Amino acid sequence: MPEPTTTVAALRWRDGLQLLDQRLLPGRERWLDVDGAAATARAIRSLAVRGAPAIGLAAAYGLAAEARRNPDLAHLRRAARRLAAARPTGADLARAVARVLAAVERASSDERFESGLAAARALHAADAAACLAMAAHGAALFPGGKVSLLTHCNAGALATGGIGSALGVVRAVHAEGRLERLFACEARPVLQGARLTAWEAARDRLPVTLLPDSAAASLLARGTVSGVVLGSDRVAADGSIANKIGTYALALAAARHRVPFVVVAPTTTFDLACATGASIPIEQRNPNEVLTIGRKAIAPFGVEVYNPAFDVTPPELITAIVSERGVASPVTAATVREISR
Repeated sequence: MPEPTTTVAALRWRDGLQLLDQRLLPGRERWLDVDGAAATARAIRSLAVRGAPAIGLAAAYGLAAEARRNPDLAHLRRAARRLAAARPTGADLARAVARVLAAVERASSDERFESGLAAARALHAADAAACLAMAAHGAALFPGGKVSLLTHCNAGALATGGIGSALGVVRAVHAEGRLERLFACEARPVLQGARLTAWEAARDRLPVTLLPDSAAASLLARGTVSGVVLGSDRVAADGSIANKIGTYALALAAARHRVPFVVVAPTTTFDLACATGASIPIEQRNPNEVLTIGRKAIAPFGVEVYNPAFDVTPPELITAIVSERGVASPVTAATVREISR
């Protein structure tokens, strides 16, 4: 079978870090030149780059770039702490920063930039390879003929260093000639599904249908969806996962209608030090994401807002977790540990 590919990339290194500004998609494609750790942290917080693996890679390159600006170790350690704190929920960010910082600390002063850059590039290559492995493992969970899959938020090339995690599985099924339809939830309030997943699918000529988040349960009830595939920003030791807000509701609907619910996440997203989903920190986002659309107010002035970026889905609602090292099914602490090493 042909290897799944994509024409989409979230970031690149061209004598400096460049990020495809995801805040402007789908209307405009603009590459940002991001110089150093502070600028990278701002890009991460503002969602110019998002998705756990891509955030980690951006931070890795950002810290390497900072070593070129100022190789002082005390300075780089402070920069690493700021980068690691840019967004709290995803596990990849702190891990990637720690990997580059360790490489920088082992090097002499005049070699810190090159050592950091080599570490960031190694992380990038490893994530691309992980995406391909996850795609193969995940596609095998949907054998036979034509397949229709439902996804939520964006777990594609825009969120990783390769073809994507969940969308990597979709791309693999498509490469096999078996993808009937990709259904993409819009993912309010930031609309990563509408703005990013639908855009990726269109760019790579995947058959895609966009739907409101509130329509997902009725779509599953029709019995035309072969499975739900989505990513994760953190996988706890018990198999709980944190993913874009709305994932938990989707898992409940999938369980009610006996539709397989598959999480696709690289091992960089696994956090076995986090015992359960209750221990995962959940980021609270700016209320304006809910109060406005395109800077136009859509709610009364002064109304209170609850705007968590993520929710937690417990392992009993998850059919399988796919990593580059295999598949955990049923999802238990033991099977999660087995595919995380």
